[in-house]
Amino acid sequence: MKRIVTVQDISCVGKCSLTVALPIISAMGVETAIVPTAVLSTHTMFKGFTFRDLTSDIQPIMDHWRNEGFRFDAIYTGYLGSFEQLDLVGKLIRDFKGPETKVVIDPCMADNGKLYPGFTQEFAFAMAKLCSKADIIVPNLTEASFMLGIPYVGSGYDEDYIVDLLKRLAKLGAKEVVLKGIQFDKNQKTLIGVRNKIGIASYNSETGRISWYFHRKMSTSFHGTGDIFASVLTGALVRGLSLEKSYALAGDYVVKCIEKTLSHKDHNTYGVDFEAAVPYLVRRLGRESQLI
Repeated sequence: MKRIVTVQDISCVGKCSLTVALPIISAMGVETAIVPTAVLSTHTMFKGFTFRDLTSDIQPIMDHWRNEGFRFDAIYTGYLGSFEQLDLVGKLIRDFKGPETKVVIDPCMADNGKLYPGFTQEFAFAMAKLCSKADIIVPNLTEASFMLGIPYVGSGYDEDYIVDLLKRLAKLGAKEVVLKGIQFDKNQKTLIGVRNKIGIASYNSETGRISWYFHRKMSTSFHGTGDIFASVLTGALVRGLSLEKSYALAGDYVVKCIEKTLSHKDHNTYGVDFEAAVPYLVRRLGRESQLI
């Protein structure tokens, strides 16, 4: 069985980070090893949450794994909360990345033009340095801007801007870039049939190939959908799907999760009902896998 190790925090209540990565990747038929970087009573949308930093446990975990000779088909990182955790993940990649291991980094630190609380521009540059060790990075537009040290452009951009952004991100060192949250304004030059949709663009620095995928834009956003996207993408890659098919599946699954959530009158507001959409994910993955 294929095995992924994912490094991120876990919220005891809250559908994000390891709380979604572990069940989703497991449902995709991939063994899921975890390195929890912190334990929270809930995610940060709630007030008064408890927090326990587990940074000091990461090195002993890695030492034990090295002694056991563990190997992984993918290393996938999500929210990392400190410079020390960035350094430790760099060591994990150095020690456990084999010739066929895919390193997927989701630089989970910003959205809607702002860094998350506690993060700085200096941290964003340090995250960009970690991204140089990745095979694939999965930023949104805000994270891309901070890692490159350029002003955030949230609207009014065109295809040329996105292509330039992809190429600049690739120069950080990753072979492939997947950029999320792309929305073209009606007055901008754009691809046919993608207005009023939200999408993804990717760039392969070795081949120069640029690909696009757009899906329906939902009326409501939820905490944790970026973690769901990155988890599905990584699981699909390890199952043998191409990058383009992997992020198409990830984007469509996120839409399905939001649909399931909004179908209930009194739905929760702190995350999506991803569990209800797992059958869709498994069926779709099965069909895509048969086409390989």
